[in-house]
Amino acid sequence: MRGYDATMATSPIAVPADPAPLAALLEAARAELPGVRLLTDEVDRESYRRDETAYLDAGLPGAVALPGTTADVAGLLRLASRHGVAVVPRGAGTGLSGGAAGIEGALTIALTRMDRILEIDRANLCVVTQPGVINATLKAAAAAEGLFYAPDPASYETCSIGGNLGTNAGGLCCVKYGQTRDAVLGLEVVLADGTVIRTGGRNVKDVAGYSLTHLFVGSQGTLGIITEATLRLRPAPGPRSTLLAFFADLDAAGEAVAGMTAAGLVPVTLELLDRETIAAVEDWHHLGLDTTAEAMLMVESDAPGAGAADEITRAEAACIAAGSHAVVRAADPQEADWLRQARRLALRALERQGTVRLEDVGVPRAAVPALLRAIARIAAAHGVRCATFGHAGDGNLHPNLIFAPDDPAAAELTHRVRDEIFRAALDLGGTVTAEHGIGAARREWLPIQRGDAAVAVMRSIKAALDPLGILNPGRVL
Repeated sequence: MRGYDATMATSPIAVPADPAPLAALLEAARAELPGVRLLTDEVDRESYRRDETAYLDAGLPGAVALPGTTADVAGLLRLASRHGVAVVPRGAGTGLSGGAAGIEGALTIALTRMDRILEIDRANLCVVTQPGVINATLKAAAAAEGLFYAPDPASYETCSIGGNLGTNAGGLCCVKYGQTRDAVLGLEVVLADGTVIRTGGRNVKDVAGYSLTHLFVGSQGTLGIITEATLRLRPAPGPRSTLLAFFADLDAAGEAVAGMTAAGLVPVTLELLDRETIAAVEDWHHLGLDTTAEAMLMVESDAPGAGAADEITRAEAACIAAGSHAVVRAADPQEADWLRQARRLALRALERQGTVRLEDVGVPRAAVPALLRAIARIAAAHGVRCATFGHAGDGNLHPNLIFAPDDPAAAELTHRVRDEIFRAALDLGGTVTAEHGIGAARREWLPIQRGDAAVAVMRSIKAALDPLGILNPGRVL
């Protein structure tokens, strides 16, 4: 490949071997793809350097392309293959693994202009959408038709469907409705050489050939660029019933989660906030939360009819049995919405306390108490302030390391503490990333978790679909 030096895969701020191929690509794109907007001024390119993983080094894109159609994307990838130019696919830039961050001198293809909902198919309970549509916009459009789009990342008001697909995003509703992949029926994907393929469709059941749809979901733009998705919708559920339970220690909260799981409860939301997070949220939003508690669980049910009240009553019993000293139910849907929004903004609340390094680990649900103990032990051993919140109902926790903005030891401590937390999660049968993705931030841990043989299979798939290695090089693998 002429325009991309392999060292760039491990050093995102490296200088490309030769800027001429990108210049040739841009010249050809201006002539052949008049519908594509190209950004080449440095100030414009700078805004595409990073995603939300701000502490990672990232390169300055050599140019940014904003296509409007699938044909535009196909044309750009044909030119990238012809000239050997690395490509970084990008959505709204809200990712938390460095997967959409810039590569020095490469072409970033931002899909934000492809932002149309093409069809809501009520008869087949699905929606056909372009990747640039914001998650909240899709939810609102479905709700206007009496339908429900389940995937619910905390950043749903700003993240795009394409980014959700690229990372297989999770969120607050995973415990009941699964991750993004569980809502995907079919995709339109542009491969590295510009070939356009379709996987799946509107069928609920379809086992013809390999499951290519699920191969592309979560691949973080390393195998192809998703330009259209057919997504599953559901009938709109009823109003949610919401419960807050406060605990004197983290173990008790973890035991309550395990108790609900053992009792067969499947709430739509089962979230955990530790003392640091409770205090940060309360300091910002003044909701009357118990800041003396070591942990808080937020449990919600959207079961139909009287089922919601019954599920919350059973959840309350599990919390009390585990040692909850205070249980509060939301008085009305408005209060429940405030509490839910406060949970969504937990990270922003912590960022008001200092520089935050957010992590993403997961374990089998029964191991949540053990993971909470491990996180607290590791942070204390290194003298690092740590706030943990997350999706306790599906075993996905987010430890947040908090430093003073000018702490010179922050980078070293982040990696040391993070690596020990990763090891603890793996020892419990878990994962180093439950919803944020490997991206650039966790590459060295993929072979540790999956094993060399599994990673070799991944590399063979990558080589088959992207033989020149131009698609998001150095990410995931």
